[in-house]
Amino acid sequence: MADPTRADMISAFIPVSPFVKELGIELVHLGNDEAELRLPWSPRLATMGDVVHGGAIAALLDTAGMAAAWSDDTVPEKLAGATVSLTVNYAAAAVASDLTAQASVVRRGRSLCFCEVEVTDPGGGVVAKGLAVHRFG
Repeated sequence: MADPTRADMISAFIPVSPFVKELGIELVHLGNDEAELRLPWSPRLATMGDVVHGGAIAALLDTAGMAAAWSDDTVPEKLAGATVSLTVNYAAAAVASDLTAQASVVRRGRSLCFCEVEVTDPGGGVVAKGLAVHRFG
């Protein structure tokens, strides 16, 4: 049996990560250098009324960036990594709606991976855009 790749590992990790599970984030698609994740609307994600909290949006963006960074066929030496930089630019409020994050790798280095992420509402409206830099252990 072949050793698991980063893509194998992230596919197994996302559904069982305690924080990701708490937020309800789901892995929709994982391809080479890309990932799509979904954050279903829940009233517990609200900041006030039915507006999705910016922290929940940032967590979705960060998780999508991590998934894209780990979406290749490299067999890692160890299961370790961390987000070293995260920039989130909010474009619009998300009101009581499911959100989708599309992440893609911009540049993959030996120890750092740079990803762009866009978070949209069901109508395709941009809620946030960001950059995530992930370091491999």
